[in-house]
Parts: sequence; C-alpha cells; structure tokens
Amino acid sequence: MKKPESTLKRLVIKIGTSVLVDDDKKISTNKIKAIAKQVSAARDLNIEVIIVSSGAIACGMETMGLTKKPKEIATRQALASVGQVLLMKMYRENFEKSKMKVGQILLTHEDIKNKTKCINLMNTLDALLKMGIVPVINENDALSFTEIKFGDNDNLSALIAQIADADLLLLLSDVEGLFERDPNEDPHARMIPLVKRIDKEIEATATETGSEKSVGGMISKLEAAKKAGYYGIPTRVVLGTRENVILKVIEGQSVGTLFLPVRKLARKKWWTAFAFKSKGTLWIDKGAEQAVVHNGKSLLPSGIVKSDGHFTSGECIEMKNLEGKVIAKGIINYSSSDVERIKGLKSVDIEKKLGYKYTEEIIHRDNMVVI
Repeated sequence: MKKPESTLKRLVIKIGTSVLVDDDKKISTNKIKAIAKQVSAARDLNIEVIIVSSGAIACGMETMGLTKKPKEIATRQALASVGQVLLMKMYRENFEKSKMKVGQILLTHEDIKNKTKCINLMNTLDALLKMGIVPVINENDALSFTEIKFGDNDNLSALIAQIADADLLLLLSDVEGLFERDPNEDPHARMIPLVKRIDKEIEATATETGSEKSVGGMISKLEAAKKAGYYGIPTRVVLGTRENVILKVIEGQSVGTLFLPVRKLARKKWWTAFAFKSKGTLWIDKGAEQAVVHNGKSLLPSGIVKSDGHFTSGECIEMKNLEGKVIAKGIINYSSSDVERIKGLKSVDIEKKLGYKYTEEIIHRDNMVVI
C-alpha cells in the first residue's frame, strides 16, 4: 500500500473550475501562474506531475459572455469546444514562464474502457513525462454525452491516478477539506483531517456544489477517493486557493483531508470495478449473494432472478441483491438474450436450453469485483 506524501514520485493534481476563477468568476491567469510555479518547484524535487484540469466550459462561457451554464448538452459541448482553446493557451503561456511545456490530452470514457486505447494513454503519459512535459488532461466535453462521459473531473483524475500508477491524488477544491457538517450552514463545523475508511457515516457528510461553472462537489470527491483507494493510492482534498498549497502537501504538512487507501486491487479487477461502464444489471437471490460476497464463488445461472439491459458476452454488468443494492461488478460470459433464457436454471441445463455452453459460470470469480 502506497504511503502518503513522504515518498512522492508521481503526483496527479485535479484542479477544479472554482480554483481557477477570480472574483469576477472568470478563469484567472494569475491562478494558473501560481499553480505553474508550484509544479515547477515539485519537478525540482524530482516529482512528476500530471494535471487534470476543469475550466473549458467556464472559458467558453466567458468568451461568449454567458454567466449561467446552459442546460442543453449540445450548447455545453459547443462552449467546451470554444473554451478548451483558451484554457490551454493560458496553461501554455503561464507554464512557459516557469520554463515548462505542457501537452494536452482530451478523453472520453470509451478511451479508458478500451484496453488498447488505455495502454496507448499509459505510454503517452510516460513519454510526455520522460520528455519533461506536463500532461494537462480534461474530459472531452465537446464529444462526451450521457453514455460515455466521466461525469466530472474528480472521477477522471482517479482513473488517471490508477493508469499512471501515481503515489498521490491531490484534489484542489473550493473547500478546506471534508467537514462533519456543511460549513456554509454551520460555521462551527469541524473539518475531518484523516479518513481511514469511506463508510456510510462519511458519505453522509458530503454535499453537492452550488457553483454555476463546475460539476461535482464533495460527493464526487469521495467517489474519486474511493476509486483511487481501491488501487492503493491515497487522496488528499485541499483548498486549492490557499497559497502554495501543493508545496505544503509535498512537504508533508497536514492540510485538508487525507483519505487512506483500504486495499489494492489488481489492475484487471480495478478496471472492471471502476473504468468499465456497466451495460446491464443482474438481480440475484440471497443464496447467490452469499456465494458471491462471502464465499468467493462465481455467479451461476441458478442464482439470477431477473436481468435488465442489452449486453453481449465480454461486457461489464453489475449485480444487485433483492434489496436493489449493487454488490458486485463483472465481465459476463453470456449475452442478455441468453441470460434471459437460462436464468434460474442449473449449470448442467445451459446447453439443453441454448444448444451450446460457453462456461458453467455466468460471471467467473476471476472476472468479478465485490463492491
């Protein structure tokens, strides 16, 4: 399990829109310049830095003279297209002032779930870092839509941290960290400096953002910390506008909230749990739930109560218990039409029903992750 800041070699920094805007709610050159100076100082300490930056839509809104984010997806995509040019221009100019070059990478979820593209991404990131170039990554909002979008750059940064095998995920936010209650409603609310495990009590403390120019909030930061933690990567949430906050973290100062990792999944299982989009759902009975969750067994057709969605063999699906709770995800061996025909049957009856049998298991244990 990776240690926190003391042994940093590779750092993924997610920069939220709220961290980049000034008092007039416009993306600030000075804010990016300050970040560049800190990244330069980190590199002087032989720490490789990858940036996941929000702000494209905000830049597009500024360019088009808008103050409220439009609801139409196509309009948001157009604003992202306009704004990404300006955002990267600001990164390039300000990082050059600190004698650094940047490289842009735009991603959709399809780029992560496709193993070939994902390996290409890993190689590109390694090559950029070896060349001394700082990768600046953003979701490709100009192309992403409901089925393929990451949802926010917090979750994207967790995926990047895993793919890049980072030592720490640093989320620059508009709050000091995770509070036991909403500090906007209770000024005496206490910040939680250390979270050893993200449980229901911790999740209950999260609140959604009210920003017109950003997506996410503390809920998405908890999701990101959980994703990174499953790959053994700690996450720290800090106030991004605090002076030299990146350097304070690197120095080992106790700022913000540190989320410790709970375990490390193999990369294959991590992809199944978090990178692959679920194409369908299987509801399983109590016996199958006991076998999958507690006994480490594969999922057999006899335990399936019903299925939903259209999927083919080799795609990712989620499993729910009778109460509707997601208990596992996995790579399925049969199509949705075949599952409909063999659900509830014993494995020995698969071939009789379908005319063939690929395997006895609907989802093999080796291709399954209990959530």
